[in-house]
Amino acid sequence: MRLCRQVSALAIIFLATPVVAEPWHGAPLLQHVPRPVIPVSNETKRQEPDIDMYASMSGKCITLKIAGRDFACRSVAYFHGQQGRANFSIALDDPGDSSHVISFSGENARRDEDNLYELSIDRMLLNSKDRPKVDGLPVPFVELSSGICRQLGNFATRQLSSISCTAIDRNGKKYELLFESDGSPMIVRRIREAPLLSERRRAKENAQLECRHQAAAANVLPRDRTAYMLRCLEQDSPKPATAAQ
Repeated sequence: MRLCRQVSALAIIFLATPVVAEPWHGAPLLQHVPRPVIPVSNETKRQEPDIDMYASMSGKCITLKIAGRDFACRSVAYFHGQQGRANFSIALDDPGDSSHVISFSGENARRDEDNLYELSIDRMLLNSKDRPKVDGLPVPFVELSSGICRQLGNFATRQLSSISCTAIDRNGKKYELLFESDGSPMIVRRIREAPLLSERRRAKENAQLECRHQAAAANVLPRDRTAYMLRCLEQDSPKPATAAQ
């Protein structure tokens, strides 16, 4: 349960619009169409989320190094985007920064028959307590990098053995991860954007709510409430323009 809550915190960072999580039953994940969805490294504009699946893993970080400095991890999760970009995200157990999160990110991936999933890394996403926030959510710093992540396991069967990642950014900083599963099945969820109400429908619902409040304040009897609501809504409706005489 603790791991699930921690991964949920990671999801809040990456998912900034209403979403609905559903069980995932093995729909295709890997796309080989490179379409950038991450801003440049110094951009603070919030990008629209396109995550369609995530998986949380239970186990232990045997190795987690950033520029030679060792860290422990609190949680590890995998995120896959509709346009093909994927992230292995790690929440660091950093006493000085509860928002310290790194992600190995790439667009090109492949999976072989031996349950080996490989993701080519082209950037690192770095989050910390000092990052600027947009709409209350931190925007990760993007470091262009090169590397690879290898996962021995299968999202469809939810079985995982290990994850290993190495990457070097353009400044020569090295990132290393070796994660070993404790044998528990991965928790895999498909995510879809919740449908948003249109402006017209939202305005209509607000008008209905206001008319109900007015009816209650006026002590309108139940038998007269329907007629009252119709008159109220008609008064609130925009009047068609009339031609000048």
